[in-house]
Amino acid sequence: MKYILVTGAYGGMGRAAVGRLKKQGFCVFALDKTVGAAEENVIPVQADLTDESSVKNAFEQVKAVTGELYAIVHFAGIYLLDSLVEIESGSFAQAFRVNVFAAFLVNRTFLPLMKRGSRILITTSELAPLDPLPFTGLYAVTKGALDQYAYSLRMELQLLGISVSVIRAGAVNTGMLGVSTCALDQFCEKTQLYSCNAARFKRIVESVEARCIPPEKIARKAQQILQKTNPGFAYHINRNPLLLLLNALPKRLRFWAIRRVLQ
Repeated sequence: MKYILVTGAYGGMGRAAVGRLKKQGFCVFALDKTVGAAEENVIPVQADLTDESSVKNAFEQVKAVTGELYAIVHFAGIYLLDSLVEIESGSFAQAFRVNVFAAFLVNRTFLPLMKRGSRILITTSELAPLDPLPFTGLYAVTKGALDQYAYSLRMELQLLGISVSVIRAGAVNTGMLGVSTCALDQFCEKTQLYSCNAARFKRIVESVEARCIPPEKIARKAQQILQKTNPGFAYHINRNPLLLLLNALPKRLRFWAIRRVLQ
């Protein structure tokens, strides 16, 4: 029996991945802040991933069951949409704690259970290697930092025989899309600087998110990566052609285009 730790296991992508992995014969530790009941080949582990003592307690629970993890799969994360000059400092810091620090803390804590041949899979975003649009800057910066963290971690852990990969996922039909819409509505209502711009941006976001995929596709991609003999570093799924086109433009033309659309 091989054991896999999944963070954000009770969110949309995490839940789909847990269901798929247990059907493939893995025993899954389902790690999340709020968990469900135990089921066959699924062991719920409650933890606040931004709290060191909570993650250490989760480690002890896992260690009591097994001394080896085949993989750690990261789906935990939050989405924020706001102006970089209007966002509250607490929200700014929380975005980094959940999207970046939590992955670092889990990987560092559970490393003693990772052996040669183990692998770590981190879900970043299609925005990670791209330049962000207005008001998505904080989310893109945290996912970009997470992507760079994963690259640096792969550089180091390859020396121990442990692979690290990222899934750069585009829009996925999970609860996060509802959070995104709600966050945008709140931003449009509260912003003092970008009222006209935000309303137009909302229409752009809605058109982008209309092209979303079910979480089961992410789960299938994760399973495929985990079962590769020599997984690569980055895997893209559901890349948005408009975002790719915009990022292909020279930066001066890109800034001009955004001004024309949003002002």
